[in-house]
Amino acid sequence: MNLLFEESGDFKAGSIMSQQGESFQVEMASGKRSKVKSKDALLHFAAPAPQELLQQAQAIADDIDLDFLWEVAGEEEFGFAELAAEYFGHAPLPPEAAGLLLRLHTAPVYFYKKGRGRYKAAPLASLQAALAGLEKKKQQLLVQGAYVDELKAGRMPEAFMPMALQLLFKPDKNGIEYKALDAAAKEMQTTPQRLMLANGGIASPKQLHYARFLFEYFPRGIGFPAIEIPQPPELPLAAVQAFSIDDVTTTEIDDALSVTRLADGKLQVGIHIAAPGLAVRRGDAIDAIARARMSTVYMPGEKITMLPDELVAAYTLDAGAARPALSLYATLDPESWQVLSTETRAERVPIAANLRHNDLDELVTEEALANGHGDYPHKDEIALLWQWVQVLEQGRMVKRESFGLRPEQNNRVDFNFYVEDDVVSIVRRKRGAPLDKIVAELMIFANSTWGKLMSDHGVPGIYRAQGGGAGGWAAKMQVRMVTHAAPHQGLGVDQYAWSTSPLRRYTDLVNQWQILACVEHGVAAPLVATFKPRDADLFAIVSAFDAAYSGYAEFQSGMERYWCLRWLAQHNARAVDAVVLKDELLRLVEIPLVLRMPGLPQLARGLQVRLDILRWDEVDLTVEARLLEVPAAAAQALDVDLGDDDELLEGMSEAAQGAPAEQSEADAADTTDTGDSADAGTVQSTPAPDDGESENTTADVRQ
Repeated sequence: MNLLFEESGDFKAGSIMSQQGESFQVEMASGKRSKVKSKDALLHFAAPAPQELLQQAQAIADDIDLDFLWEVAGEEEFGFAELAAEYFGHAPLPPEAAGLLLRLHTAPVYFYKKGRGRYKAAPLASLQAALAGLEKKKQQLLVQGAYVDELKAGRMPEAFMPMALQLLFKPDKNGIEYKALDAAAKEMQTTPQRLMLANGGIASPKQLHYARFLFEYFPRGIGFPAIEIPQPPELPLAAVQAFSIDDVTTTEIDDALSVTRLADGKLQVGIHIAAPGLAVRRGDAIDAIARARMSTVYMPGEKITMLPDELVAAYTLDAGAARPALSLYATLDPESWQVLSTETRAERVPIAANLRHNDLDELVTEEALANGHGDYPHKDEIALLWQWVQVLEQGRMVKRESFGLRPEQNNRVDFNFYVEDDVVSIVRRKRGAPLDKIVAELMIFANSTWGKLMSDHGVPGIYRAQGGGAGGWAAKMQVRMVTHAAPHQGLGVDQYAWSTSPLRRYTDLVNQWQILACVEHGVAAPLVATFKPRDADLFAIVSAFDAAYSGYAEFQSGMERYWCLRWLAQHNARAVDAVVLKDELLRLVEIPLVLRMPGLPQLARGLQVRLDILRWDEVDLTVEARLLEVPAAAAQALDVDLGDDDELLEGMSEAAQGAPAEQSEADAADTTDTGDSADAGTVQSTPAPDDGESENTTADVRQ
């Protein structure tokens, strides 16, 4: 005797070897034996042979008309043998009963399974809906197949065009478009991104990188809602003629300077900061926009501003008008350059000029300042400021050394990126030039002075702190954000509160509110400040800012790397000079492109070598090169001091493989102020130009 039974959702047949109670010992055609419970047994039969039964049953199942079978079944639940008798019009033979069972089992749209060998016909409405769904799926598969064929033929299906970016970065994985793109990419042994680029779905690798960033950080787009620009309160007019110093591309002019000779022979230096905090209020519509973005996003040739253009235009320190500003005045003794007093005021400041690095850097040199040479705007004021900032820098270096750190190096190299019509220019310029140093030192002075002002009044703020931590040297030197005054050892100051870029950073806008409370209310400031002591929301801002700023910095670093690769293409650069950073890491001399060369022989840090650039990939941001020439002489150092701290170079490995370098111990934003702190040869992108630096993106060579 033979047995047809169900096992793991499948039908099998074999010969019964024995029966013990409710179980059968069944031998399959393969010789394998199985223990089958009686509840799983569906049909006992003597002939044909088990394997032959299954073959005949499958042939019979294929001939059964499902629509007719559904009509015969009726509305009540039934067993397969019962329906077989009615369908065939006689007591079914074993192959017929088994064939009908197979047909029922493979038609779940027509028949619902109710138990072992038992089914029920689907209601008419459900059947019609299910059949319509199957037909729709069938048609979708045909369309999906057509999409795959088009993609493989190098054409972008028309339906893909409006959703090309979404398919890559936020796809509906159940959609036929995504399934077609994924299938075509796999068949062509490529990636969906490269397939999109090849077929015109994305215009360029640049758009690919930019779109990926927008989908993550700006899913609703980068536009601003229509808002009313608040007007500042009535303010007194300052009796100064201020000027700013920025890169030619700067539009968000946050800071300006002034120098006034007082009647008693003393000097009054004014540091004037744009003051949107006078009109923007915590919780209003503009605050919500700024807090959502946290910072302006920079990349070569473009930026995404934190604040709407209309508000920036109303508060930026453009020349030719008196602009609302928060001014810090320092009264100085010009003999010793000692700071005699400071005062902070909210006022309207006349802006006489917007000076540009691109126009003045070659004129305003240390030699020209020492000899009084040159003819340029605000020459006398710049000369006086130059004398003071050298004293400020010396004071910071003494403080820095008291923390156990070496003096800063002044031979760092910046790289400015300029992009026009998708053509990039990368310009080297040495850090520490007089105009750079003037602005950087005065912004550090302002941030430190205002940080102390908030602390003295018992008003919380957002500070940048460095040093004094536990966990080894690297942990101690990590820059962190705190809500109380703490030393920034790398800068050589007792406290440092970002306050001088309120048009570009939300932390600075927050601090401006706090400073204004100190100025307007004095000892009562803790009671009326925008953020009271121990306000949990201030900690939330710090956390959100850190996350956003880190993401923006990574994106900027990636885009700078992309434009470095575009520079290689523009110049057809193959044989290039590079400097050894550490082990297998090198940086090109002409541009801030870092690459890893596995297997590089042990070379001295700072050694200049010759490389052959084999290929680069603008999608993966990777570079392949080989060593062409190593000078026979000893190390040929560049005009940068690579230093001797290995730990700070560890973050370079990712950059060398196409990922942005990690922030080092004094993060790039702080370093932008001064060339701060590092004593180590990392190369990384500045997250955003900080006080005194141009809006054009730069890459720092850490010392």
